[in-house]
Amino acid sequence: MKLLLARQEARLAAEKKRTEDVRLAVESMVAEFAQRSGGAAGAIEQATGIDEIRDRISLLCHEVRTEVMAFAPSGAQTVENMEAARPQDMELLERGVRMRTLYLDSLRNSQPTVAYATWLTSRGGQVRTVPTLPVRLLIVDRETAVIPMDEESSADGALFLKGKGVLTALCELFDSVWQRAVPLGDVPGEIDEHRPSAVEVEYLRLLSDGHTDEVIARRLGVSPRTARRMAAEVMEKLGARSRFQAGVKAAQRGWITVVGV
Repeated sequence: MKLLLARQEARLAAEKKRTEDVRLAVESMVAEFAQRSGGAAGAIEQATGIDEIRDRISLLCHEVRTEVMAFAPSGAQTVENMEAARPQDMELLERGVRMRTLYLDSLRNSQPTVAYATWLTSRGGQVRTVPTLPVRLLIVDRETAVIPMDEESSADGALFLKGKGVLTALCELFDSVWQRAVPLGDVPGEIDEHRPSAVEVEYLRLLSDGHTDEVIARRLGVSPRTARRMAAEVMEKLGARSRFQAGVKAAQRGWITVVGV
């Protein structure tokens, strides 16, 4: 048992390092792009404060020609934000702009957010959900991307990126997540009391990466209390007495994949 636990600890540490490497690679790509494009006017611009960010995004949406793609990783949306976005979204859809939005699965627990997403689809927009999203992202006409300077406080500042290389990478990221996402009208996976849901699998993956309940809750777009309840339900399904044991058993059953398996 000690040998098994030692091997599992090593695998989980390797997976955590791999995830961290991916995050650092994204940060490095943006930083390198900013450095190389220093002499190119408008290649990368910065907006600070929620009012300036909203004004810049509003201008972008006014000029959009064909397509808007978005990651919305904050789970349930506020009524205020949805009502503020409604006129702009309606104007885009009436102009025939293709709108694709990816939300978290947790939005399905928020009736106001579901109602707004349903309204979007009724007007021609496309909405899908996934357990987690890597970053808040807006892409306009595959030519301009908007990402937060600090994911923990996206209202503080945002980067407006142009350039073929970085836009190609971000569009491929969006398209790959879109392909595995579940359309709003579908149920994300059949319910099986002996198997984890897609959100529970993502919980186990985040747990194996070493994240705390608070971080996991934020990534899943749920409250810390919901994340703790999810942990209890997953442990019960696995017959585990600790979260570490839950990670070991989940890997043994093939519910999650770790490096070295």
